[in-house]
Amino acid sequence: MSKFKHDWNSSNIIEDVDYHEEDAKAFRKLLGAKEKGEGPGSFASLSSGYVLKGHIVELTKDFVVIDVGLKSEGLVPIGEFNNAEELSLGSEIEVFLDQTEGEDGQIVLSRDKAKRLRLWENIVENCTEGSIVSGKVIRKVKGGLMVDIGIEAFLPGSQIDNKRIKNLDEYLDKTYDFKILKINTDRKNIVISRRELLEEERMTKKVEMLENFHEGEIRHGIVKNITDFGVFLDIDGVDGLLHITDMTWKRIKHPSEIVQLGDDLEVIILHVDKDKGRVALGMKQKDSNPWEEIEKRYPPGTRVKGKVVSLVPYGAFIEIEPGIEGLTHVSEMSWTKTVNDPSEIVKKGDEVEAIVLAVQKDEGKISLGMKQLEKNPWDEVEKKYPIGSGVNAEIRNLTNYGAFVELEPGVDGLIHISDLSWIKKVSHPSEVFKKGDKVDAVVLSVDKENKKIALGVKQLSQNPWEHAKDLMPMDALVKGIVTKITAFGAFVELDNGLEGLIHVTELSDQPFGKVEEIISKGQEVTAKVIKVDPENKKISLSIKEYLIEKNKENRDDILVGEKKKTKKKKTKEKAAEKEEVE
Repeated sequence: MSKFKHDWNSSNIIEDVDYHEEDAKAFRKLLGAKEKGEGPGSFASLSSGYVLKGHIVELTKDFVVIDVGLKSEGLVPIGEFNNAEELSLGSEIEVFLDQTEGEDGQIVLSRDKAKRLRLWENIVENCTEGSIVSGKVIRKVKGGLMVDIGIEAFLPGSQIDNKRIKNLDEYLDKTYDFKILKINTDRKNIVISRRELLEEERMTKKVEMLENFHEGEIRHGIVKNITDFGVFLDIDGVDGLLHITDMTWKRIKHPSEIVQLGDDLEVIILHVDKDKGRVALGMKQKDSNPWEEIEKRYPPGTRVKGKVVSLVPYGAFIEIEPGIEGLTHVSEMSWTKTVNDPSEIVKKGDEVEAIVLAVQKDEGKISLGMKQLEKNPWDEVEKKYPIGSGVNAEIRNLTNYGAFVELEPGVDGLIHISDLSWIKKVSHPSEVFKKGDKVDAVVLSVDKENKKIALGVKQLSQNPWEHAKDLMPMDALVKGIVTKITAFGAFVELDNGLEGLIHVTELSDQPFGKVEEIISKGQEVTAKVIKVDPENKKISLSIKEYLIEKNKENRDDILVGEKKKTKKKKTKEKAAEKEEVE
């Protein structure tokens, strides 16, 4: 870019305000041609965008005629002259070359544009980003306001004020100080801010005011805002935060439980951060800490009375003195009932008694128990339910691993799935019981500390496997019903309730394909016992052995019959011979 000046006829100065070096070269060539009397003999071919110096040669009602040394004079609307002293013949003024030739053939000049360009130059030369300027708000535009600071500058809506703006019209035609945020020389625009000045002024005043704040002082403040985490107070023009944890020694969920907007509160200054301009306030610190020596006042085992102040999913908070609350967990509410919701036992406002279980002073916690006021039914379970004794109880719940029965309120016993039957393979207790059934069982074990009692049903009868070998000796024939067929054989339930397996190799004495071709589920069969394994609860049976033995017996019967027939025939023959002889 380049700027240059040239004396034309000792009176006119032509200045390029913003053009490239190529334009400068062209202008110099044109200027030289003019001086030599060559070319068109004027600046008609000169492009617009220059600031020229000229003289007033004529004044009319609407225009000022100015000679800038070109082929014709230029006209400037008289309204562009605010200073009457400038309007005199021969006065030298600067104008902007708007057009080299207007509709009437005259050049078009502008006094206002020349002024704005000079003002822009002044801003660029004398101001930087961060400079303070004064200006008047002149109009509203999209996104903010336009301000006259000598030239028009843009004031974004977010930079107008440091408070919420309800109506932009209240700022129109008013003069304020502004800070320059950005100067864009390419686009010739300026962005300014009033808010930053206000914030700086506020912080300066706040720092000055904070000099009068001292930790430990008692002050009065007005509640101006309530949030989830605390309350903001206005103390002599300074905002202070009263955090929810510093409001009261009591447990509260929200500050609105104890304060309202506009309340006048007496607070103590806890901390002053002059660098950040923050003041931390407290209310509970005005009173003595009720948690001091809490262990001495409420040692574990102490019986206390209090009021239920709040319920949570996991328990109830009980106020035992002002500022002191203890928690009764749902697991500590009843020996005999499984409490899922504290409202099943207590409600807010109830006066209750409890036993102190533990005190954690540093964490501000006291654990309370209500069930400890009653007799623990597990204290005497070993006497009431000795091992080996029989019980009759109702099924309360069925699980994958067994059935729970209620022996008495608060005392349950478990019949494990493995203790349901000696001989049946039970996959789920629902195959044997349903909820609400009354069952007989035997106490197998009692674990008082872990509150567990193991019961068994199969123990009511003798274990048939203990005498399986006596009941089913080797080679004995047994009868049973086929209960299950597999690829490797068939399972058979015997008359005595035990289960035996006929392996596929023991199903027949004749060749066959699939098991289902010779045996089916529900079929009654006779088989021979070939092995008994009580330890692993297995009985091996064989239909093949039974059939082989049966076929052998049939063959023997046939031979005996043939012998008897032969003997009888011989006897008849001898008798006939004797009759003939006689």
